[in-house]
Amino acid sequence: MLTHNFLTYSGKIILQILGEILYFPVWWYSVGFIRAAKRLFRFWKGQEESLGFSIWVKNIFVPMYGQRDIAGRVISFVMRLVQIIFRGLVLLFWLGLVLLSLLAWLAFPILLVLAIAFQLAN
Repeated sequence: MLTHNFLTYSGKIILQILGEILYFPVWWYSVGFIRAAKRLFRFWKGQEESLGFSIWVKNIFVPMYGQRDIAGRVISFVMRLVQIIFRGLVLLFWLGLVLLSLLAWLAFPILLVLAIAFQLAN
């Protein structure tokens, strides 16, 4: 006798689809959020590396071009301080964008359900 036919496979497929639909919110707010946060952190870290912010901060008191006199040290310090401030502001901009992206990730399913409910109510 056949134990696998169209009806048994259809039931298994429907149950699997229903299970995935019910599991989606759990995945979105757990595994999906962690993956998105890690990806966005890697993006932010890449922006920090491309700006070289930590290198500028680390070398703030090192004189540029090997000029070790007072004027060279003061000019180097001021130039590096200006660079650190500018690059820090750019890095803060990217951090704000990353945090807004994470907030959007958390709000998207809720807004989607509200939009569907609003459309069905009308």
